[in-house]
This record gives sequence, C-alpha cells and structure tokens, in this order.
Amino acid sequence: MRANTKTLTKGKTKTLTKGRATTRPKSPAKSRSLARSKTLRSPVVAKTRKAAPRAPAPAVKVDRRMLDVALKSLDDDQAVDVSTIPLAGKSSIADFMVVASGRSQRQVGAMADHLVQRLKAAGYRGITIEGMPQCDWVLVDAGDVIVHLFRPEVRSFYGLEKMWSAEFAEQRGQDDRDDELAPEPDAAIG
Repeated sequence: MRANTKTLTKGKTKTLTKGRATTRPKSPAKSRSLARSKTLRSPVVAKTRKAAPRAPAPAVKVDRRMLDVALKSLDDDQAVDVSTIPLAGKSSIADFMVVASGRSQRQVGAMADHLVQRLKAAGYRGITIEGMPQCDWVLVDAGDVIVHLFRPEVRSFYGLEKMWSAEFAEQRGQDDRDDELAPEPDAAIG
C-alpha cells in the first residue's frame, strides 16, 4: 500500500494513508538547516573585540649538563669540526643539536658507542641510536640533545648546519636579494 506524502509549511510533512492524515516533522538535518537559514536572515550586529596584546614568550630553561657530557665525550674521542646549534625556541624536538665528524667509519662508530656509554654513566636513559651498521651518518637521540656524527663527505653532502643555524637564514636572505639585483646572464653579454 502506497502512502501519499505532501509537504506543508514550517518544516512538516503530511502523510495520507487510507483516508487518515498524520503530521510529522521533517528530518532533523532539514529542520536544523531551516533554523540556521532563519537565524542568518535576522539582522545581527557583530560586536568587535580588540585582541589582547600577546605576552612575550617565556624564557626557555635549558639543562646544559647533558650537552656538556656529550661535548666532553666527543672531545675525548677527537671528533672533528664539532658545532652546537641551540634549538630551544626554534623547535620542540630537542634543546641542542650537535654535529660532528669522524675521520673514518670506524671512528664514527666508536664515537657513537662511547657517547652512549658516557651518557648512560651520567644517569641519562632512553637513548636511541640510528645508523650504526653503516656508520656514515650516526644519529644519537638523547632527548634534549641530538648528536649527528658524520664522515666528512656525508656531512658536506647533507649540510645540516646550514638548515638549522640562524646565520644561514640571514645569509640566505641576503643571497636572495643579491640574486634579484644581479643582471641576467644574456643581458650582460649583449
């Protein structure tokens, strides 16, 4: 048996079945959309709020003891070209990143092993190491300090210091401005 349906005003549907009429509301989704459209049509005066002035970022308190243990370990193992990049305030992954090179794969592996042993002896836990089988690039993640140990060729290829150091960002901005002012190569010839 088929029912005849007729839509009435104000979001209700009338169903006729064997001479008996019933009235029921439309689906809730349609009722909400009707209610929204009615509220959007009513004139509303928007109040403008001034944004509260932002407070300066709090100074980041950094524990340098782990960094000191790592730098002493690398110095004892004769790491080459050790650079420390402060990440506090720039990134939440760590407070410091240390980048150093070893002269060979064997030295890079030994530096990583000694570094982990010294950090554990100092009471730090949860230290992870990546890249030990190849020893081209070994990453020691000690939580607040991340140490990258490279062979010199691999270090120059990836250039992590350039990515993370603030001096590189300032230099890159200056280089971009110099490129805009430089004449085109074809224009200089002709």
